[in-house]
Amino acid sequence: MKVSKRFAPTKSKGSEQRAPSRASPSSLLDLFFLSDLARGGERLVKMSTEVAFSGDETAPFFGFIGAAAALVFSCMGAAYGTAKSGVGVASMGVMRPELVMKSIVPVVMAGVLGIYGLIIAVIISTGINPKAKPYYLFDGYAHLSSGLACGLAGLSAGMAIGIVGDAGVRANAQQPKLFVGMILILIFAEALALYGLIVGIILSSRAGQSRGD
Repeated sequence: MKVSKRFAPTKSKGSEQRAPSRASPSSLLDLFFLSDLARGGERLVKMSTEVAFSGDETAPFFGFIGAAAALVFSCMGAAYGTAKSGVGVASMGVMRPELVMKSIVPVVMAGVLGIYGLIIAVIISTGINPKAKPYYLFDGYAHLSSGLACGLAGLSAGMAIGIVGDAGVRANAQQPKLFVGMILILIFAEALALYGLIVGIILSSRAGQSRGD
């Protein structure tokens, strides 16, 4: 007996059950990488909040410039004084080699100038720690002025020591009685750098006293 297509039972669209779709390997990898990226972003945010410091963001720039200025200018003065007086010692040593060790005093005094700049640079750099203590523009300006005071004073002292040492050792070879006078002049020239060192230490100690710190 044939059943006509008209009365044949039909399946409704809603009654059809689709087989559950399985996740492809590529989609699983995408999910894994996305979750890994999310965890990495959380770690970066955590690290950025940990290294954040309180205070003015531009203040450390001036502080580090002050530390660099103290060391650079002082070393420039020490280099000029050493080179200038060293040329005089070498020229004098050709005719009077027995006076070389006695006339090396200007070279030693010029080399000490670099130590003054090193001291101020270390003091300033150790005072810049915004993570442990707020660092404001007042502190940066104090460190900048400290570095400039010590560095420029060392530069001027190095120029004076170089010129006096060059002429002094040449004159000492012809007249030994001028040695004491040369040493006195070199001491007063060295005192210029000491003034800058003292003022630099005082100014660097002023940092940290802003806004009631």
